[in-house]
Amino acid sequence: MKTQQKQDSLISAPISLPSEWNRNRLYYGDCLTVMKQMPHNSVDLIYLDPPFNSNRDYHAIYKDETGRPLPEQIRAFSDMWTLDDDKERAIKEMPDLMLKEHKNEFGAALWEAWVNALRDTRPSMLAYLAYMVERLLYMRLLLRPKGVLYLHCDPTASHYIKVFMDGVFGHGNFRNEIIWHYSKWTNAASFFQRNHDVLLCYARGSKPYFKKLFMMTPHKERVVERGWDSNSVSGVRQLLVYDRQKASEEMKKSKYDRIVYRDENDPGTAIPDVWTDINYLSSNSKERLGYATQKPSALLERIIEASCPPDGIVLDPFCGCGTTMEAAQKLGHRWIGIDIAIHAVNRVTRVRLEERMGLEEGVDFVVDGIPSSLESATALWERDWYHFQTWAVELADGFVTTGRGPDGGVDGRLYFEEYDGAGHKKMIVSVKGGEKVGRPAVDGLGGVLARDDTADMAGLIVRKVGDDARKNMEATMKKYGYVTIDGLKYPKMQLLTVKELLDGKRFDTPPVRGKRSTGQGVLKEST
Repeated sequence: MKTQQKQDSLISAPISLPSEWNRNRLYYGDCLTVMKQMPHNSVDLIYLDPPFNSNRDYHAIYKDETGRPLPEQIRAFSDMWTLDDDKERAIKEMPDLMLKEHKNEFGAALWEAWVNALRDTRPSMLAYLAYMVERLLYMRLLLRPKGVLYLHCDPTASHYIKVFMDGVFGHGNFRNEIIWHYSKWTNAASFFQRNHDVLLCYARGSKPYFKKLFMMTPHKERVVERGWDSNSVSGVRQLLVYDRQKASEEMKKSKYDRIVYRDENDPGTAIPDVWTDINYLSSNSKERLGYATQKPSALLERIIEASCPPDGIVLDPFCGCGTTMEAAQKLGHRWIGIDIAIHAVNRVTRVRLEERMGLEEGVDFVVDGIPSSLESATALWERDWYHFQTWAVELADGFVTTGRGPDGGVDGRLYFEEYDGAGHKKMIVSVKGGEKVGRPAVDGLGGVLARDDTADMAGLIVRKVGDDARKNMEATMKKYGYVTIDGLKYPKMQLLTVKELLDGKRFDTPPVRGKRSTGQGVLKEST
């Protein structure tokens, strides 16, 4: 009986969500946590460009938010791929998850074999696979019977992922390995230039939705010319027409220098699995939002048009800068985006959806998962303590620096603007979400501050603290004294509650490498 209860706990039953759950919605959170709350058989298309070297985009977000490069000390998500307690839990539970929900004996056996093969030889790859395969299992549950999933691959791990996608979806449901070939020339390559990405396409069932798309190849076009210099195409006025009579009429008007005629009964050539007609985003592209791994909207529009029915729902579990959301919106589809970084969610909301597309939050889309009260923050802590820590650090204008494991008492850091030529100075931040927080938390953080010769200050964020405990903690913090920066004195140790953060209060510090204003400080006494 205990074994059965344990297995039952591995699959979270879909939580009862609002009737409008499938409205255009942007979720802040770990996609695994969010997907466990979504109804099974509820989306038509999933596109994901999952993390492997997540640090690249985290650097980009930070640089764009602050106007400065990311300090080297910030590791962001680069330490996600270690065999911490969370990955070990996933590794242990994976066979039961496959057997119970998917009746997949082959996948379970395959998983155990790969665990034995990779644990000692490629532990970081095993950690990555534990992260990804668990999420792919839930993605399969979310797809409707005719649903399709596209996974955008990094060559570092794509061959491993494909093996497990065969295990999760079944080899018979593999549909395409799409090669997106683009021009991107550099002279720095030490071997052959890498000019393509791979997208793996899998269906949920044997009869997925698919709309055949066509492309016009050069030999399908007939050019009707008038005064056109073939050596000078740039800037030439041209018109594409499907009617031969119209082509003749337009040519007589001399309005266009070049008229291209296509037979309307000939749609062109069915698009193959090698895509060469979609350009890579250059560094000066108008689409660019500061993400190193950003994909062009045209790529997502093709995927959505081909594999999502007109009334379908598109899900992107790692939505990043929101290209999938924009493409789905353009094509008239409902969409759901998820991202674990509050900076990314804010970027998508502010820049992509509101400024670029003219959408209004609360009317055209909803942002969900960001706590706005102590009660919702507590619910987040009870649901996912690590996500709670991440949210609290970012709410305090900091950047997360640790993974789901022992953190030495530091959950994030606030980096100050440079002052007196001293370089990157910072406040280390610790987050405590439990009920019983007191002086030991202050002493522990004080010890970390004493050992970190690059940190000037330390901040403690607590979810809840009693009045007497707070007085004792603040009395202990006063013993650490003050630090003087640019003529202003700041307490070395500071305490904030979640309620205070939600009310807009922040640590009293010099200007941080972000967009908020300077701290108050106290003028240094003249000597």
